[in-house]
Amino acid sequence: MTPARPRLDNGESYYPEWFLAFLRDRAIRKPSPHTVKAYKQDFISIATLLAGNPERVAHLTPDAITKDAMRTAFAAYANTHEAASIRRCWSNWNTLCDFLFRGELIALNPMSLIGRPKVAKTLPKGLDADTISELLRVIDDERGSRRRSDWADRDRAIVLTAVLTGLRADELMRADIRDIRPTDDGGVVHVRGKGNKDRRIPVEQPLIRELEAYLDSRAARFPRSTKRRPITSGLAAWPPTAPLFVGNDGQRITRGTLQYRVLRAFKKAGLEGQRARGVLVHGLRHTFATELANGDVSVYALMKLLGHESMVTSQRYVDGAGTQNRAAAAKNPLYDLLGQSQEP
Repeated sequence: MTPARPRLDNGESYYPEWFLAFLRDRAIRKPSPHTVKAYKQDFISIATLLAGNPERVAHLTPDAITKDAMRTAFAAYANTHEAASIRRCWSNWNTLCDFLFRGELIALNPMSLIGRPKVAKTLPKGLDADTISELLRVIDDERGSRRRSDWADRDRAIVLTAVLTGLRADELMRADIRDIRPTDDGGVVHVRGKGNKDRRIPVEQPLIRELEAYLDSRAARFPRSTKRRPITSGLAAWPPTAPLFVGNDGQRITRGTLQYRVLRAFKKAGLEGQRARGVLVHGLRHTFATELANGDVSVYALMKLLGHESMVTSQRYVDGAGTQNRAAAAKNPLYDLLGQSQEP
């Protein structure tokens, strides 16, 4: 009797054994749940096209992964997906095919022969101070709201933490109370970042106070979540492993809730046109980075604070720093020509 295979979350198909072996191999690297979910989704998207039917995915063999078959599958996938999704799917299948090639299950990795959309050469765009101020204003206006979903202290803390630390959405979601470490003159945010790379971000006392105000409001909402011994307020009132940000149910905040609360602030403020399409929490991260670049922070320091693997990525923020570029352009000696009187 053939053993039952684990089902996909949507129950449409089963995974073949060689893909399960790939997932076990990746598990050693401790990927985030978001990354594992992406591996599964992208696998099923292309495997279904290769197999011709969702019910046949379980019986798909690595022999089906050929140059022509993959080109056809990705061409069909591209008809219904955005460029960013295609790039991610291509990358995940490239990782899978590398694994299969190393295990001698396929003769070669065909992904280098499969086209994919190029990354747009646009520079990151941050939000100005007036926009951030307006977002905070509309959040504060909800303090008198009777709707339980409206939680001004939490939403305000999310926006300020994002623009003052540059954390990614996933990093905000995974942050624990213990990751906020107060010091005499402020504090340090310990970030368990992308690729499990830790980093430390110094913060000032006002942000610590904002976080503690949010946590005090949370204690009022969920009094049983704090430590049992009587501690008045602040970070010390919470177990170290408790999530930093939670949803309206008191559980660790989800990506959907996190993004929706930022989106709602943009909509209420009438500032939808101020953000790039699809950019929510990441727009706040861009703001953190561009403000530092405008403040003449070195590319190396920017790389460390943002958790980038390469200075090339961080350099894009410096390239897009309008204040710095304007100051440099203003030093052009040819501007002296404008001061010369014109001949009649």
